[in-house]
Amino acid sequence: MLEGKIIRFYREKYQMTQEQLGKGICSGTHISKIERLQTEYAPEILTLLSERLGINMDSEVMKLNNIKQRLDYWHDVIVKQLFDEMEQIYLELKQEDLIQISNYINFYKLLCVRFLLMNQLTNEAYGIIKDIQENEQKLSTYESNLYKHVLGIYYIAKHEFNKALQSLKAIKEEDYHNQEYYYHLAAAYHFNELPVMAYFYADKARQFFKSINTYLRVIDAEMLMLIQVKDDGDFNDTIKGFKNLIQSCDSCYAPDRKAKVLHNLAFEYYRRMNYKLASNYYYESMMLKDKESSPFLLSLEGYIRSSFDGSLLSKNELFLLVEEGLHTAKKINDKLYINLFTLLCYLIQNNKQEYHQYLFDNSLPMFEEYGFVYLIKRSKKELYNYYFKIKQTRNALKIADSIINN
Repeated sequence: MLEGKIIRFYREKYQMTQEQLGKGICSGTHISKIERLQTEYAPEILTLLSERLGINMDSEVMKLNNIKQRLDYWHDVIVKQLFDEMEQIYLELKQEDLIQISNYINFYKLLCVRFLLMNQLTNEAYGIIKDIQENEQKLSTYESNLYKHVLGIYYIAKHEFNKALQSLKAIKEEDYHNQEYYYHLAAAYHFNELPVMAYFYADKARQFFKSINTYLRVIDAEMLMLIQVKDDGDFNDTIKGFKNLIQSCDSCYAPDRKAKVLHNLAFEYYRRMNYKLASNYYYESMMLKDKESSPFLLSLEGYIRSSFDGSLLSKNELFLLVEEGLHTAKKINDKLYINLFTLLCYLIQNNKQEYHQYLFDNSLPMFEEYGFVYLIKRSKKELYNYYFKIKQTRNALKIADSIINN
């Protein structure tokens, strides 16, 4: 019976003893038994206790019974990324005291983590994750898999891609009927530079998003599929795919997704050494992003590198952009971009020794710690070429050996 749980919740909320609540109605011992569901009681007693607590018991029971349904709906809204409705439900549930005594408190906490991560509030999210970790053994089978899913998303947000992949791979599909996780699993494979698996799961995610009629998430999955295809011969099909996605973003008025598509298109041009078009698309992507965010810094770093490699901007112009990026990275305390913009600072000033020393001592260990596979490969290639050029053969061989073994 839910009435006993509800009485105890409100009694403790109002800091009343069992004797105070029962005075003139029944004994404190009887209140204790009602709260622990160990006794029968007359309807009149329940009415009097409810009046003293200032609640309508029928209404409270109904709210408690409806919590699971409301949480399921919120979960669906989160999967579809309906941001306005998602936030409204978050604020409503935050005011719902009875969640604390429901059987779905952990489900609620896990959804709160997802909501916070989608709003880039990683520190707040981690606080709840720590709380859940302490009670992990109390999670239901579904909640346990949702926890692994949430943890994987958290690690992706923190750029800890190895941990993300391990957490998402631990999900038991037969016990977790939320195929959205395919998308995050595909993303984890992508960031670990495993394109075949990334494409496979991105395609499965695309099919799932189509089945629930959420076109914006279909765009996400299709973009993830597109960037796995490394057609170094004919680039026309890839360009066509990107332009189709850009048109889809415009049709759906999705500037955040358009920014991601433009960034990935810029990278495709950059790796083909078409620095002019790369810088143009990086710049377009930057203009659609919050200037004090990691995604903005990602495109800014690409814009500076492509402009530097293509000799498209003066040294002073590049240095001002680097200072802007480094200032923002320090302001938001993003260690990755503090490293990347420090490297750019040395690079633009042509301080080759300082650049490679910082790369070896600071950047590469951090890239390896967090599993930035692309940056690890790029860094080792740069270090090998540098050591070979200055005839430090032993160091060059060490780097070559680590590349081969990895």
